[in-house]
Amino acid sequence: MTSGSQSLWPVLFEALGQTLQMVLVTLGIGGLAGLVLGLGLYTTRQGNLLANRPVYFVLNLIVNIIRPIPFIIFISAMLPLTIKVTGTSFGPTAAIFPMSIMATVATSRIVEQNIVALDPGLIEAARAMGASPLRIIATVIIPEALGPLILGYTFLFVGITDMSAMAGAVAGGGLGDFAIVYGYQRYNFAVTWIAVGVIIVVVQLAQLIGNILARRVLRR
Repeated sequence: MTSGSQSLWPVLFEALGQTLQMVLVTLGIGGLAGLVLGLGLYTTRQGNLLANRPVYFVLNLIVNIIRPIPFIIFISAMLPLTIKVTGTSFGPTAAIFPMSIMATVATSRIVEQNIVALDPGLIEAARAMGASPLRIIATVIIPEALGPLILGYTFLFVGITDMSAMAGAVAGGGLGDFAIVYGYQRYNFAVTWIAVGVIIVVVQLAQLIGNILARRVLRR
C-alpha cells in the first residue's frame, strides 16, 4: 500500500494506534462516568432507592440535550472548551475530551435501561433486610445487570469507534483521518477500503470478546 513513493503501512499502524488510544481511553472515562450517571438516573427516579425528582429532572435533561446532537457537530461546537481543557485543537488528545462527554451520556442511558429491566422484587427484598442503598447498588443491582451491561458496553465500544472515525474529519487523527487524507483526498480508494477493513476487524474482535464475557456472566 503506497501513496506515490511513500509506503503507507507505517502510517496505517500509527493511525490504528491512535484509534485504539481514543477508543480505550474514552471507553474507560465515559464508561465509568456513564455508569455513575446511569445509576444516578435510576436511583433518583420516583419510587426508587434515592428518589429525588429535582435531581432526576436535571440529570435527565442534561442527557436529553446532549445525546441527540450529531457527534460531528458536537465535536466542532466543543472546540473552544476542548482547547481550554486539553491545550490543543487537534490530535487524539483533543478528540478524547468531547468523545468522553458523548460516551458518558450514551452510557448512562444504556445503564439506566438495563437496570430498569431488573426484577423489582430483588431490590425490595434487599431493602426489607435493611441493606443500605449503596450496598444494594454494589451487591444486587450491578451484579444482576452485569451480563446485559457487558453487552451494552460492547455496543458502546462500537459507537466510540464510530466517533473516533468522525473525529478524523476534524483533524482528530486515527483511522478516520488516515482514510480521509490518504484515501478520499488523494482518490486512493484502496486505502479507504483498507481503513474500513481494519475498523471492521477491530469491531468484530470487540464484539466477540463482549459476547463471550456476557455469556459467561449470564451462565452464573
